[in-house]
Amino acid sequence: MSDFMELCLKRQSCRDFSDRRVEREKLTRCVEAARLAPSGCNAQPWSFVVVDDPKVVPEVAKCGQSMGINGFLSKAPAFFIVLEEQANLMPGLAKIVDSRYFVPGDLGAAVVHLCLEAASLDLGTCIIGMYDRPTLRALLSIPAEKNFGGYVAVGYPADAAVRPKVRKPIEQVVRYV
Repeated sequence: MSDFMELCLKRQSCRDFSDRRVEREKLTRCVEAARLAPSGCNAQPWSFVVVDDPKVVPEVAKCGQSMGINGFLSKAPAFFIVLEEQANLMPGLAKIVDSRYFVPGDLGAAVVHLCLEAASLDLGTCIIGMYDRPTLRALLSIPAEKNFGGYVAVGYPADAAVRPKVRKPIEQVVRYV
């Protein structure tokens, strides 16, 4: 099995973080991996807010708990907030390419790269889909014109055991032509 496949099997959604703080160097490496993700026309339509200030982290956690779910976020020592930026297209391309068709995929690729690098550093992540965007926007001074592309909790797992993956059989998800 390739190292990459082993990394894919290792990455899982962590919902129980230890009390250990995450080193800034590791957080930066995760952002570096995300920054290197592929993007349509190399537009790189992203920026990242890394929240690791112990005074701000609990407030960011509350944004993910606003719907009465995700209680585990209270133990997350850090968060990545991925923001959608204006697609950086070359002038000639900007006239003929509509970036809205590839930006969501680009942001997803960046989040996946971030999470896989975290797993390679023995960090756990959990991508949160439902969160209080208006409160998070105000808390982190995110301009109104910026769209959210991701909210990811990160930290050292309290239990490093890797759970078996439950996925559909490959025959249900692939068709060769």
